[in-house]
Amino acid sequence: MFIGHFGAGFAGKKITHKPSLGTLFLAAQFIDLIWPVLLLLGIERVEIDPGNTALTPLNFIHYPVSHSLFGVLIWGILFGIIYYLIKKDLKSSIVLGILVLSHWILDLFVHRPDLPLIPLNELKVGMGLWNQPFISIVFELIIFSAGIYFYIKSTEAKNKTGNYSLVGLIIFLLLIFISNLFGPPPPSVEAIAVLGNLQWLIVLWGYWIDRNRDVL
Repeated sequence: MFIGHFGAGFAGKKITHKPSLGTLFLAAQFIDLIWPVLLLLGIERVEIDPGNTALTPLNFIHYPVSHSLFGVLIWGILFGIIYYLIKKDLKSSIVLGILVLSHWILDLFVHRPDLPLIPLNELKVGMGLWNQPFISIVFELIIFSAGIYFYIKSTEAKNKTGNYSLVGLIIFLLLIFISNLFGPPPPSVEAIAVLGNLQWLIVLWGYWIDRNRDVL
């Protein structure tokens, strides 16, 4: 799951207008933003294993800190608490915490049984839609498209930048999605971690978009 998570971030604007799109992206993609750092530190592990599933060559061996259900619940609570302490906005804090959790829920549909429920336990879950390419792709595109629809219905551009920056991000995310589907496997785990950290640029892009759009 990739663009589906950003679709969830876009949709968050329909529920609560106050957080920037960048903050919504940060919440929705949070555990995939900390995962590359944990890879580089050797705390979590992944292997490049072409054929592991029909849609991804990655074998997620060990990632209880970022991707266990227990871990994600803790991250979501912490995210919501920190936002509340800064902004004193309970509704937005709850929505952001749920967005952090939404990442694990969406991953549950597409991953094979490799998502741990709690750290230090061998029980893992996953419905495996990555082995059903057509269903998985359509599922993710529907979430992404719905999120964009809700965001556009909730905001309007202040200027041309408000339109061009949004359209540019949508195209950029779709190109990455297509590349992930049909491009070659990553050359190394280090490359995965480095490219994963570049997702912070998408979060910054979200802040840029929101500065050039008004809430309806």
